[in-house]
Amino acid sequence: MGLLAALLWGGTDFLVGLNARAVGVKRAVYFGQALGFSIMSLLLIAFPAFILKSMSASLDVWLIGIVAAVLTVSGALALSKAFALGKASIVAPLVTSYGVVTTLLSWAGGEQISLVQLLCIALCVVGVVLSSIHSDSKLPHTTQASSSIAYALLAAVFYGTSFWLQGRFVLPVLGPVTMLWLAYLIGLIVLVVMVLKIKDGLKIPPLKNCMTLTGASLMNLGGFSSFAWGAVAGSVSVVTVISTLSGGIAAILGYVFFKERLAKTQVLGVVLVLVGAFVLHLKT
Repeated sequence: MGLLAALLWGGTDFLVGLNARAVGVKRAVYFGQALGFSIMSLLLIAFPAFILKSMSASLDVWLIGIVAAVLTVSGALALSKAFALGKASIVAPLVTSYGVVTTLLSWAGGEQISLVQLLCIALCVVGVVLSSIHSDSKLPHTTQASSSIAYALLAAVFYGTSFWLQGRFVLPVLGPVTMLWLAYLIGLIVLVVMVLKIKDGLKIPPLKNCMTLTGASLMNLGGFSSFAWGAVAGSVSVVTVISTLSGGIAAILGYVFFKERLAKTQVLGVVLVLVGAFVLHLKT
């Protein structure tokens, strides 16, 4: 299940860039949120036990869940912008550093951080720095490249904070299905306001774009479902570790389909981020 989640999330990351370039960042995220909300709503109707369980949650839990949902949609927007501006082979691995944010927040909340975890955080930081260096003269440093790295790191911060809030306060009470429904609902509300300001924002995209938008949304849902199933049936740490490979898978897809080339220092930086995130999840 962890490997399946990694494959699906890697494919999602790859398609996110295509969708953002084709229909725009906000519209791409909006259509993904709309489809996800529709599917999760049908799931809640089919299994009302999830709704009954969430009704016992306090107002504080719901408010924290809403904050986490806003952070998630902010992360999705930042990620889409990063893929629209930069290379999947750099952006995808950088986003996996969300584990660093989650770990640091857990430490701030009173949890102990081991020496190995600190070393992994340092490794990720070094990797981020190296991946942003363009030492190859054939790969000129551009404003778009710098912006894509900034947006990727911003997405990691948003996702890492959201996952920490969900894991500590929300998921134990609401459960994964209701929390995912809430995330899609809040995301849809936020995106509708944004998309209405865009000319023809709610217009249905061409068929080929609808296919990639639907594919990205379904793979994202499949990734979350596989992750949840694997976490319930087995070890959360093992599933999390394997799912971190999604960044590497998206990078490979970018190389295969777009022939994206990286400088040697960038390759080293990407590898360090993946290794640091991988071991960090293993030790969390």
